[in-house]
Amino acid sequence: MQEVAPGYRASRTLPLRVEALRQWRRRRTLVMGGVLAALPFIMIIAFAVGGSQDGGGGRDGRISFIDTATASGANFAATCLFVSAGFLLVVPVALFCGDTVASEASWSSLRYLLASPVPRSRLLWSKLVVALGFSLAAMVLLPVVALAAGTAAYGWGPLKLPTGGELPAGETLPRLALVVAFVFVSQLVTAGLAFWLSTRTDAPLGAVGGAVGLTIVGNVLDAVTALGSWREFLPAHWQFAWADALQPHLEWGGMVKGAAVSVSYALVLFALVFRGFARKDIVS
Repeated sequence: MQEVAPGYRASRTLPLRVEALRQWRRRRTLVMGGVLAALPFIMIIAFAVGGSQDGGGGRDGRISFIDTATASGANFAATCLFVSAGFLLVVPVALFCGDTVASEASWSSLRYLLASPVPRSRLLWSKLVVALGFSLAAMVLLPVVALAAGTAAYGWGPLKLPTGGELPAGETLPRLALVVAFVFVSQLVTAGLAFWLSTRTDAPLGAVGGAVGLTIVGNVLDAVTALGSWREFLPAHWQFAWADALQPHLEWGGMVKGAAVSVSYALVLFALVFRGFARKDIVS
């Protein structure tokens, strides 16, 4: 039987609050938060310079989220999500999940954490939970700031739908919350890729860039219509399924399929992380 020091409990090592505080103090966390909080104000300035889009027609006479952005604060929040969900919100997920383990290795502090001793599975769980928590916070920050800034600039009112009609103001907050939840679930694949790469390299930028790059590759493959129904197995194929939540009658089909694909890929990637890290020689 292995002997341990009196009072030692593996479950008490590297508490979540300690890891969260460490990540909160990182400069990249503050910079990422500042960029996301600034985006709505930049868009308000752009609309003010370019003129109101409310009621204008989009390409070929079709109305899009951009064309209804200034109809209300809710419309502005939906527009911010629309323009950022495809790429901008990928960056904080890749950053928080890809930088977490690799940065410890680059600082040569990873082996000292494990020698504390912090069990490897405990270290991974703590870092993964905190990274996902910060990723979710980033996704919540953007629409919250956009909703507040948009309401101040354009007033509070119903959500004007690009397809016609509108949602009552009282229904917009639950629908927007559902949108944010789906965007978060759809980004679990990027989180899994970034976290896996973070345990395979000592270069944080390599893990972050690799996850972003693979996500872009998925978007490119989804654009290849020759793949036909095979595209339905790509997480990128469902990334805008959240638009079904902003319909007069809520549609679940696309979001359920998209969530199932994303969660399936993420579970496989997270399993690879824990399996590989348990057998890895830590030299940094």
